[in-house]
Amino acid sequence: MIRRLKPPAMDSPPHPLRIANFRAYWAARFAMTLAQNGMIIVIGWQTYTIARQTMSPAGAAAQLGLIGLLQFVPLFLSTPITGWVADRFDRRWIARCTVSLQILCAFILAMATFEGWMTLPVLFSVAILLGLGRAFAGPAFSALAPNLVPREVLPTAIALSSISWQVGTIIGPAVGGFAYSFAPSAAYFLATGLFGIALVCMMLIGPVPRTTRISTAHPLRQIADGLAYVGQNKMILGTITLDLFAVFLAGTSALLPIYAHDILKVGPKGLSALAAAPAAGASITALFFSFRPLRTNVGPKMLGAVLVYGSATVLFGLSTWMPLSLAALAVAGSADMFSVYIRQSLIQLYTPDDKRGRVGAVSQLTISASNELGEAESGFLASALGPVGAVLVGGGGAIVVTILWTFLFPSIRNARTFDPPTTQQDAADIEMEAAR
Repeated sequence: MIRRLKPPAMDSPPHPLRIANFRAYWAARFAMTLAQNGMIIVIGWQTYTIARQTMSPAGAAAQLGLIGLLQFVPLFLSTPITGWVADRFDRRWIARCTVSLQILCAFILAMATFEGWMTLPVLFSVAILLGLGRAFAGPAFSALAPNLVPREVLPTAIALSSISWQVGTIIGPAVGGFAYSFAPSAAYFLATGLFGIALVCMMLIGPVPRTTRISTAHPLRQIADGLAYVGQNKMILGTITLDLFAVFLAGTSALLPIYAHDILKVGPKGLSALAAAPAAGASITALFFSFRPLRTNVGPKMLGAVLVYGSATVLFGLSTWMPLSLAALAVAGSADMFSVYIRQSLIQLYTPDDKRGRVGAVSQLTISASNELGEAESGFLASALGPVGAVLVGGGGAIVVTILWTFLFPSIRNARTFDPPTTQQDAADIEMEAAR
């Protein structure tokens, strides 16, 4: 009997966390996101508390809307430039400079709180600087991740990067809230330290390969090409706009101070618990994905997750019982983590490297619009309808948007895996299948 010799096994590519550059990047992004979102909840609480000293609840709610608007405007105005910068220059140094700016902002807020000269103008001025720093940081960070790992493990790297961002986004407010409950300035000093850790980690990232497809067209033409690519790629356009409208409508983070102060009456420690509830749900979901990566029916599952997110938001809006409010926020955090994990993976894998900065800038604009501008919308709507009415309208609106997007973007509901169509014929087949 003749034995057939098996061919030698090919060396499998290393796990992303075994690559030193990616480990440093992951730690930097997690520390930075943790610091950013820890500051956001504290800035909101301080803004509302200071405003309530001289204003009615409706007037103070409007100040919460204004603080979100001031963070969004710099990002909106600079988005075309930030994406182009991330595609043309060393993304590592862009990230390092923006982290340094955020260190300065956190330190100013820490000293203003510690020494007792915190005012609304100080909070508003720093909010503008933070918006500008985040405008340049977002595209650079998101486009850098695919440059750090082999193509074979890119989906895993994108998933890990998305998890670090989302978990930091959800856990950050809880960390900031708990730190603030011990000492008001502690939250900002903690953020300063976390931004410092992020800067050190970014300095540890060595030279990385970049795409050789650098356009020689005029910068304005390159900016226009990046925006056009988003409009032409239905998968990217659909996933970006779904997040934009769903989170814009159903976001509740800006109203948590009102719920803690006036509805649930649980004070700063209760605010910390409310902020921690989405963190618990998101962390469990992130942990699950770290062991069991999602591989099938990614589009329908993302749509289902957004429906759950909107429904949980409605439940939170109706609740006047703290345990039920915490449970609703935990479910919303889990569903949001599920959706972000899929959305970010699809966007990165459907975008060529030479356009990732510009597409990332558009994605960040929609994320910021759904967060900072969503906070403004929540604050202004709460001023008009009351906080409960604002949450109910937002959660119901997110459900309606998801149902509409299911039919407007068939490429999403028919996406079975993260792999993009390899040819134009594949893309046409998907659209034909959706039309049947």
